[in-house]
Amino acid sequence: MQDWDKKLWRALLTGDKAAWDAFVARFAPVVFAGVRRRLLLAGREAEAEDVVQDVFVKLCARDNHLLRRYDPAKAKLTTYLTVVATSTALDHLRRDKGRQRPLDEVPEMDLAEAPTERPWVKIPPGLLSARQELVLELLYQRDLDPAEAADAMGVEAQTVRSMHHKAMEKLRRHFRAEDF
Repeated sequence: MQDWDKKLWRALLTGDKAAWDAFVARFAPVVFAGVRRRLLLAGREAEAEDVVQDVFVKLCARDNHLLRRYDPAKAKLTTYLTVVATSTALDHLRRDKGRQRPLDEVPEMDLAEAPTERPWVKIPPGLLSARQELVLELLYQRDLDPAEAADAMGVEAQTVRSMHHKAMEKLRRHFRAEDF
């Protein structure tokens, strides 16, 4: 464990209050940055503090289940916390998607008339591999970034980027040929 003292980590997992306070003080900026980045894109940066609290509640819920799942051999603690923070922010945005907000809180961009939505492109069966189809679904339909998609698939982020690139190349070739 490079960026966190092992003795404090063990104390944290046993429920030591001083270790928890030290953990929060040390990693709150990391969690806040991960949450803020995701909420900023949605125009809801003002909700960041609430979501940060949700992240810390999530981390210690069920006897520190998420903290116990952290494996220093797989990633730095800051990386793991950023993934949890981003995931919690996305959950927050999805949960509140249909919620009504007062008109004066809605960004002006959101009030503009939306362009007519185009239907999803129909991908011919068998054109892409199952893994390439999954990558496209995670990136475009579930709105995950490559790191999140990689985590969901249990592969490296570079693998997701590579599969995405190859899938897009296949689609470009197919649809160019179809236009002629």
